[in-house]
Amino acid sequence: MNAPAPPNFDSAELAKFTDVAHDWWNTNSRSFGALHTINPLRLDWIDSMASLRGKRILDVGCGGGILADSMAHLANKDAIGASVLGIDLGRESLQIAQLHALEAGTPSVSYREISAEALAEESPASFDIVTCMEMLEHVPDPAAIVRACADLVKPNGWVFFSTINRNLQSFTQAIVGAEYVLGLIPRGTHEYAKFIQPAELMRWARSSGLAPQATRGLGYSPITQRYSLNDNTSVNYMIAMQKI
Repeated sequence: MNAPAPPNFDSAELAKFTDVAHDWWNTNSRSFGALHTINPLRLDWIDSMASLRGKRILDVGCGGGILADSMAHLANKDAIGASVLGIDLGRESLQIAQLHALEAGTPSVSYREISAEALAEESPASFDIVTCMEMLEHVPDPAAIVRACADLVKPNGWVFFSTINRNLQSFTQAIVGAEYVLGLIPRGTHEYAKFIQPAELMRWARSSGLAPQATRGLGYSPITQRYSLNDNTSVNYMIAMQKI
C-alpha cells in the first residue's frame, strides 16, 4: 500500500501571507499593493482569451480574493449562471476574502479551505475556467498543482497560470530590484530556486493534458512606476492553456 503524498504546501511560505492577511484589501500596502495594481491587467487578458461571463470559475491559491472577487463581478455582468470559487490553505486569508465579499456584495463568489489536489479528487472536470496566479513558485511540488488544475477543468476549458521565470534577469529584477531596491514587495517574498521556466511549466501542462495557447509577460517601469503586459516572458509571465 502506497504511503499518502505529503501535503503540497510549505508552512513558512503560507505564513508569509497569513501573517499579513489583514492587509489583503489595503491597496496601498507593501504586501499586496502590487497585486491590486496588476489585477486589472491580468483580469482583462484572461477575459480576452476566454470570456468569463456566465462561466463556472475556480481560482486556486486565491489568497484574500483579489482576482476571485473581480472575476465574479465580470462573470456576472450581463450573464446568468456564473459562479466563482476561490480555494486556499490560508485560513486567515480566506476569512478576509469572505468578509470583503460580504461587504462589497460580490455576486456568486465563495471560498473554501481545501487543496487543489483534494478538490480535483472531489470534483473533477467541474469548471469552465481555472486560474492559478502567483502560486506555483510558493509550493514544494508545482507540477502536482498543474495536474490538479488540469483535472479540475472541463474538456476544452481554459487554465491560466502566472509565475516567475528562472534566470539572471529574473533574479535581478524580481528579487534584487523588486524586493531590495524598489521595495515593491516585502523582502523574502520569493526564493530564486523556486522560480519556474516557461519550458518547465509547458512540459508539466502537456503531460497533464493541457495545450499551451498563449503567453504574456508583465513588465514594470521604475520611471513611470507603471505595470504593462508585453511579449517578454523573461521575468513575470502568464500562460493560457486549454484542456484537450
